[in-house]
Formats: sequence, structure tokens, C-alpha cells
Amino acid sequence: MAPVVKALMKQPEIETIVCSTGQHREMLKPILDLFKISCDHDLDVMVPGQDLNALFSRTLFRTGELLSKVGADRLLVHGDTTTAGAAALAAFHQKLPVGHVEAGLRTRRLHEPWPEELNRRLVDIVADHLYAPTEESARNLEAEALGKKTIVVTGNTVIDALLQVNEQLTSNSSLIAVLEQKFGFLDRSKKLLLITGHRRENFGQAFENICRAIAEIGRRGDTQIVYPVHLNPNVREPVFRIIGNCENISLIEPVGYLEFVYLMRLATLILTDSGGVQEEAPSLGKRVLVMRNITERPEAVAAGLVEIVGTEHDRIVDRVSDYLDGRSSISLDGAVNPYGDGHAAERIVHQLNSEY
Repeated sequence: MAPVVKALMKQPEIETIVCSTGQHREMLKPILDLFKISCDHDLDVMVPGQDLNALFSRTLFRTGELLSKVGADRLLVHGDTTTAGAAALAAFHQKLPVGHVEAGLRTRRLHEPWPEELNRRLVDIVADHLYAPTEESARNLEAEALGKKTIVVTGNTVIDALLQVNEQLTSNSSLIAVLEQKFGFLDRSKKLLLITGHRRENFGQAFENICRAIAEIGRRGDTQIVYPVHLNPNVREPVFRIIGNCENISLIEPVGYLEFVYLMRLATLILTDSGGVQEEAPSLGKRVLVMRNITERPEAVAAGLVEIVGTEHDRIVDRVSDYLDGRSSISLDGAVNPYGDGHAAERIVHQLNSEY
């Protein structure tokens, strides 16, 4: 959402109020600092050990209070998190119009991803402005006959953010020097496999399979693995238990967006269950293997940029090995990222300006 906030702040006729739910503040602060954004309100919804119902209800209540207090004319929410769904519903209860950034993504399986598939549908139902990242996501919305909506194909704002950060990394030699020192443990003579993994629907046996596969890949002498481990205890426990002492695997704390883009630039291959990485990596010419059974981002799969490998141990190990050993081509030369050109935020702001 950062590029949208920055673009809105350039509009003198629009007062932009930034709200955080207070989840993982230590992960949010580097993003705010990087894009020079201040958070005006913190809902402070996090309670240790709370389940999704508690998170949803606290977000619903506190967003409703805030919207009444500030007298907002419109709420913008992004994506498909539980907090996005709750915030959109809070606005709907006050008959406040909602704009959904990254609208229309679908797997058509309510439990994959869980609970995101339900959240994104909920937001699209209550929102009147739907900012679809691709033509396919727009067609998804049109096919659902959601009523009178404004649907605009904008590209995905994550590509805006990626290209802005990548430009810094390309042009700022002193910044590169700082990052090279920070990640000085990397052996540039080895292939780099970058991993992210944190999806709720994978918790349990599927995530154990993923960890065992990573451990086996880590036995390769020609490859090093870097895994920034999410703060969720359902992720950290199996990760550190199964692969905490494996050679060639660096388990590091979550990194800021700047650092993560730097690691993507260095990666030979990316293994993930994330949604955003599927969109970002192709813009850097990096191939992605997705540890899920289905994706709401089929455009990159259709374009040959992303491959779904599931969560079974043998499948993950086999396909990673095929790419690292050259049996499958890692090269993405000439590929065009279907998720945008870096001007999504401008299109969203243009549409908002045309409304008032």
C-alpha cells in the first residue's frame, strides 16, 4: 500500500490518514521508514495467542471507532488479510464507501489459501471501487455479478514498490556496500536458494514436509539457502526444530523490504508460499517455485514464470534439484511481468480524483 499512500499524499485536495493494526510492528517499521510514511493511528489489535475470531472482532470494533472519530469519506484496504476483511466490514456497517486495492484474485477454493480466499471475497462484496491488478482478476469480478461497481485494471501496487526500491539498489553504490556487509556471510561462489514460508493453510503436516524438503536440499554442497523466518510461532517452531542445525542453511530474522529485494536480486531460485513474491520476482528475472496446491495468481504460471510444486517433500526436492542442476531452465530472458508496469498507484489516485 505504500506507493498508494505516497501518491495520495501528493494530492492537496485529499487528506490521507494511515492506520496500522499493530501487527508485527518490528516488521512494519522498516517499511514505513523506507517509504518515509508516518502511521497516524495504531489499532493495537494484537493479543498473544488470539485466534482469527478474536483478531477479526478486535479489528472490526476498533476500525469502526476510528472511522467514526476521523470522519472519513472513504476507506482503502489492501489484499486479503483478516484485518482487511474486518476493516472493510466496519466501513460497510457505517455505509462508508470502500476501495479494494488488489481486488479480484481468486482460487475458487475457500480453504486455499485459508482464510485469505474468504477475506478477499468479503472485501470485494462490500467495496464499490475494485482496483484489479490484471485483466483476469477484473474478469473474475465481472463474472461474480457483484452489482454496480467501479472496476479499474491498475496493475499491482507491489510492482510500483519493487521498482522504486530496485532503482535505489541500482543507483546507490553506498547502499549496496552496506547490504554487502550485512549479508557478508553469503558465499558468492555458491547458488543461492531464497525461501519464504508462512501460509496458514500449510501449518501442520504440510509445513513439516516443506521443512524436511529444505533440510534435504541443504545437503547440496553447491547451494546455500537463506530463509528469513516469519515471526508466527506456528512457523518458527517446526523451522528451527527441523532445519535449525542444517549446514548451508541460514535462518535469519525477518528482513526489511529493501533487504528482501536485495536478496531476491542475488537469488538463483526462489522457493515460496507467498503471494507477493510470485509477482515481484519475475520483474527481477527470477524464477519462483510455489509451495502451494493452487494460486490466485495464475497469470505468472500461464506465462511460464512461476511453477506450482505443492507441499510434498519429494516433489519440492525434485523440482528444486531440476532447476539447480540445469535439467529445467532458470532463465526468464525476454519475459514480461503480467502484474504491472509500476504505475498502479497513479491509476488508483487518478480514479479517486475523478470521483470528487
